[in-house]
Amino acid sequence: MFERAAGRAAQLARAVRPDQLSLATPCEDWDVAALLEHMAAGPAYLLGALGLGPPDPAWPDPAALAACSAALRQPGSLARRCASPAGFDWSVAEATAGTAMDQLIHSWDLAVATGQDRAMDDELVEAVAAMFLPAMPDLGRQAGLVGPAVPIAAGASASDRLLAAMGRRPDR
Repeated sequence: MFERAAGRAAQLARAVRPDQLSLATPCEDWDVAALLEHMAAGPAYLLGALGLGPPDPAWPDPAALAACSAALRQPGSLARRCASPAGFDWSVAEATAGTAMDQLIHSWDLAVATGQDRAMDDELVEAVAAMFLPAMPDLGRQAGLVGPAVPIAAGASASDRLLAAMGRRPDR
């Protein structure tokens, strides 16, 4: 999950032009530059949870993601404990899934802001929705990390349901 979500996020990030950095994003408080900074923090957070420093080269270089993935594959790494961004204790495995979810959602944000393809990986969307809905967005809202849920039509796609639960307007 992480590799697919972070790989797509990095691909979109590498396509951002300098003149797009000040564009607004669906994350009301962030322009593209701030969103990219947040997205870069995902792999760095995981490496920090494993007691490692940031890779060289830095995200969104594919080598940075490969270094993070390799560290996560080390025996026992996923069982380690760390603090979540919301302040609770969880395993690195849970942190990795949470980071995958974050990268997936923010990839859509970045694509919307920069006019790139906003299509989401259906299999990844289903996995993230199964793991995190309905509880995670509410926990994120309580921590001030997720905006209010957006009403969505019955029969909406899985990606639209996930985006709406995470405070996004999929029709945007």
